[in-house]
Amino acid sequence: MPNASLTDLLAHIRTELEQAFAQLDDWFAAPAAARHFRPADGGWTGDEILKHTALTNHFLLILIEKATTKALRNSAGLDLAQELGQYQFKQTLLEEVGISRSFPWVRPEHMEPRGQKSPAEVQTPLREQLQQCLRSLARLPNGEGVLYRTTMSVNGLGKLDVYEYLYFLAKHAKRHVMQLARNAAEYQQVAS
Repeated sequence: MPNASLTDLLAHIRTELEQAFAQLDDWFAAPAAARHFRPADGGWTGDEILKHTALTNHFLLILIEKATTKALRNSAGLDLAQELGQYQFKQTLLEEVGISRSFPWVRPEHMEPRGQKSPAEVQTPLREQLQQCLRSLARLPNGEGVLYRTTMSVNGLGKLDVYEYLYFLAKHAKRHVMQLARNAAEYQQVAS
């Protein structure tokens, strides 16, 4: 992979993360009635979607932090230029993650939104999570993120490197932004 491609990839991941988190953040300005609205299919309310996203990010970031450290450690013993020369980012497979209802997704029970939290108790961690993502990305500026892979069982993705995990996190958030938009559209119909 030429440096320009790596630079473009890192910029793309950063943009996807910033956009996804900005779109989530916008929902905290929505009226409480819209965020509390439960769709007719019994799905999550907007507040529950936001809580789930923050909770999932929390667990993904534990893996990302560990993987970032291991990738940096691996950079001392692996040939980074060789790894980058044969590198293929799983763009197409990861894009599906960002499309709501694109495939069946059974989430672990510990990622179900539970309990009562104020909007601020969800929004603040989401904002911190974006910064955590960007710090991990900044620690891997030369392609080191390809030097460690962790298995992701969702949608048969297999082993993902650190860059792909960060992109997965952004796409998971965008998946739920689509779900929030569906809720908002249904709420508007009911409220009209």
